Amino acid sequence: MRILFAVAEAYPLVKTGGLADVASGLPAALAALGNDVRIILPAYPEALAKADAKGASAPLGDPLGAGETGLLPCRMPDSGVPALLVDCPALFDRPGSLYQDAKGHVWPDNHLRFALLSKAAAMVASGGAVDGWRPDVLHANDWHTGLIPLYLKRWDGARTPSVFTIHNLHYQGLFERAVLQSIGLSSDLFSIDGVEYHGKVSFMKAGLQFSDRITTVSPAYAREIQGEEMGEGLQGLIRAKSHLLRGILNGVDYGLWDSSDDKALAGGYSAARLGGKAECKRALQREMGLNEAGDTPLLGVVGRFTRQKGMDLLLKALDGIFGLGAQVTVLGSGEAKLEHAMTKAANASQGRMAVKIGYDEELAHRIIAGSDMVVMPSRFEPCGLTQLYALRYGALPIVRRTGGLADSVIDISQGKEGTGFVFDGATAGELLGAVKRGVDLYRRPKDWRVVQKTAMTQDFSWKKVANEYLSLYNELLP
Repeated sequence: MRILFAVAEAYPLVKTGGLADVASGLPAALAALGNDVRIILPAYPEALAKADAKGASAPLGDPLGAGETGLLPCRMPDSGVPALLVDCPALFDRPGSLYQDAKGHVWPDNHLRFALLSKAAAMVASGGAVDGWRPDVLHANDWHTGLIPLYLKRWDGARTPSVFTIHNLHYQGLFERAVLQSIGLSSDLFSIDGVEYHGKVSFMKAGLQFSDRITTVSPAYAREIQGEEMGEGLQGLIRAKSHLLRGILNGVDYGLWDSSDDKALAGGYSAARLGGKAECKRALQREMGLNEAGDTPLLGVVGRFTRQKGMDLLLKALDGIFGLGAQVTVLGSGEAKLEHAMTKAANASQGRMAVKIGYDEELAHRIIAGSDMVVMPSRFEPCGLTQLYALRYGALPIVRRTGGLADSVIDISQGKEGTGFVFDGATAGELLGAVKRGVDLYRRPKDWRVVQKTAMTQDFSWKKVANEYLSLYNELLP
């Protein structure tokens, strides 16, 4: 099967979050099953610097009047999966992050940047852009590619079917009505049955409205977004499309996340030989400036500093966590006030807490490997990947019962199948209660090892996920 996977970011070319990990793991797993998969994403400077270019750029002209555009063929550095970089210097060759400038302001032309990504993908689907290659299925991801199903419906004569995956409904790609003309859409689409959402143009709604199948990144999240609390105002449309909706839990690339052979770690270990994990813990404590105490429970946090991720709950629970005798190490960035609060808490912790602002892929591996528990108190979590990494690395997850966290972590109260500590309410008190249960179990080493080994033998490989997507794709073929 020929599959075009359209996405705004893909590791290791460029990454800001879990979406990039999915765009690395799923296409590689599909290719390993014998499919002809190609990834299409923007030619950001970082991506161009890392890409293994394999030929001359295929010209696309100026599809949206934003500047000359081409498709640069390359291969993903890790998996060798073919990729196409949408090369438009006027839109993508700029400093700052993928979505914001160096000062943290959203690029004012994001509507045009990601409309061009979507348009280029639709042009590939029509078969005229890359040596006649055309996909059997086009898989779009999140709001950045939400226009693809619409472009296909309007201009793809072959009617290439599309799958649209919601990675986080909270981010919808909302723009003023005035952008319609610049992205090649007529005013008749600004309606309840089109792309209009509370007086704005919604790229996310376009993906929901015009795709042939919709997926989310966990079964629980597929249910949650049909309700008012997590539906972000689109729950009515999603319920109407529920017959097209499926929740498929994301996977893990165990080639990248293998505690027995992870070059970022101080020592390797496995479920059968756990000795190296203690070495990783000591090395992490040294690196982060914490007291080297093997018998002190160490909690790791890796993620964005946002209310969604429950970082405010963690801050409120810190005194209680320290009272349990635990240490905390944190890696992440996000809202300025939360970054400031985390740094302030670490400075006042008397060596019980360390914080690194920013993101460092290798440090993330070391934190997960060196921690005894990983904390994810999210208010909502479409899937989450960190808890899947934590399970494999024997760092028992402490998670709120929501979305993919609920689908992947089994509370220890469930007996021998337990793999972590799950709490229900989005409060500091409930989070602290779960941490206390974790610390109590940690103080019983024999029981701790049983749960730890159960966690490390869970299978969340991409191969299983890829087969689920192939089943879905096959529903769309003639």
